[in-house]
Amino acid sequence: MANLGFVGLGVMGGNMVARLLEKGHVVTGYNRTRAKAQWLIDKGMRWADSPRAVCAASDVTFSMVTNSAALKAITEGPDGILSALGAGKLLIDMSTVSPEVSRALAEKVRSQGGDMVDAPVSGSVVTLQQGKLSVMVGGRPETFEKVKALLGDIGPKVTYVGGNGIALSMKIAINLSLAVQMLAFSEGVLLAEKSGIAREVAVDVLTHSAVASPMIQYRGPFVLQQPEEAWFDVNMMQKDLMLAMDLGRALDVPLPTTALSNEFLTAARGMGWEKLDFAVVFDVLARMSGVKTGVAK
Repeated sequence: MANLGFVGLGVMGGNMVARLLEKGHVVTGYNRTRAKAQWLIDKGMRWADSPRAVCAASDVTFSMVTNSAALKAITEGPDGILSALGAGKLLIDMSTVSPEVSRALAEKVRSQGGDMVDAPVSGSVVTLQQGKLSVMVGGRPETFEKVKALLGDIGPKVTYVGGNGIALSMKIAINLSLAVQMLAFSEGVLLAEKSGIAREVAVDVLTHSAVASPMIQYRGPFVLQQPEEAWFDVNMMQKDLMLAMDLGRALDVPLPTTALSNEFLTAARGMGWEKLDFAVVFDVLARMSGVKTGVAK
């Protein structure tokens, strides 16, 4: 049993806390909107009124927020994590942000006597609930060894990939493929549909074919009906694609399919669909193809 803190209790962060509680850990949590955390409080999570209070109460603090700006908001200032992070305390940031931002934060943590690893994940809320999440870790090897078992309580596949920020490069490399795969899948569904094959049949065949990655298997049906709450919305995915293109430019790696997929996400935003799951690229392409969908108006 460990004394843990968790800042950022969205869909993924909240379900991670639920798993940690099930493993018997003490968890103190904070979220910008307390109402969204009530189900975790009901499960035994202790509530704190600020990120600082979470860190002060914990030996190891997890954070999982939407972007670099949100990470800065929860770590800096009088109520931030850094204000309570002293010698011996550890920070595990699971947010998907730029590697440079993460490395800079790690240096601040170490200057105060603590240490930090970046630990982004690959998978969805369903993968997490099924206990199949994959975790990548960047940081000092000795710190990785200290937190490996804790991360294993969240997802069984925990891989050390290198120094601080390197795990984020790996996560960005994975996420660009999600958008590209979803766009290609949408092309196949629409080509089949306009050939006279029912959309439901096309989705069923494709999600059981050689092209059906785990992501296509669980997200492919979203072209038939969007989930009530986006698992990973357009804005979040476009943020990751922008991180990928920035990294590609810095490393001289052309990312042509990433750039094209990004344009479809921009089109989705232009159509007012930015809060929908990024599978809505299907609806963008459908509109261009003259095909009606449940989302398109």
